[in-house]
Amino acid sequence: MSFDLPRNVILPVDAVDVRLDPGPHPFSRDNAEAITENWQREVAVNPALFDGMVVLLSQLAYRDNCLVGRCHAVNYSTFMLWRKRRENSGAEHAYAHAMLVAGDNALVAIRMGSHTANPGRVYFAAGSFEPVDFRDGLVDVDFNMIREVREETGLDLSGAERGKRYHAMSTNSGTVIFRRYHATALADEIARRISAFVATETEPEIEGPVIIRHAADLPDGLSPHMKPLIEWHFANRN
Repeated sequence: MSFDLPRNVILPVDAVDVRLDPGPHPFSRDNAEAITENWQREVAVNPALFDGMVVLLSQLAYRDNCLVGRCHAVNYSTFMLWRKRRENSGAEHAYAHAMLVAGDNALVAIRMGSHTANPGRVYFAAGSFEPVDFRDGLVDVDFNMIREVREETGLDLSGAERGKRYHAMSTNSGTVIFRRYHATALADEIARRISAFVATETEPEIEGPVIIRHAADLPDGLSPHMKPLIEWHFANRN
């Protein structure tokens, strides 16, 4: 198992070749008892947590403007323990962001709901990769992006203009793969649509939209990985 890619720098990515290994992740296999015990503590604090399936990396590398890696399906309970023991765990996390760009070039992010695993955090609508995001064992990054945005905000980005390539930034806490999705509506109108959708949800995943209008417009609760992405957007129009 290896992770070989530059850290804390935004990288151009022309392709993502991350494969789903049908075997168990070694972290899951080797920590079964601790996973169960930790999950009991987690749900005692937050009963709304759901032990669904996500994927966890066992390998990721950056080669010739491509991300190449291997991952395994694990229970969310495994992921929650990994978050506490990620150092020298032989596992890493990758996730995708559809960077929603409004017609006035503002960015539209979201604030997570109080009942989620990241309460009050601000980032672009996103979720961990799940087995449904893979086609013949290969991850479909755009499918994940569009699915998560639709589930959290009600917006359908399937027909939106997309940036010509992905970009990625890897840190010790995970690797974010992101791509611009350009909407024609202005930021205020997009935010109105998201708020209207959230109001119809019985248990909305998000608290609501957050508009970011310039590089120094950094809202409270902003996830640490978001600042360089915001700065990159406003410094790079293409």
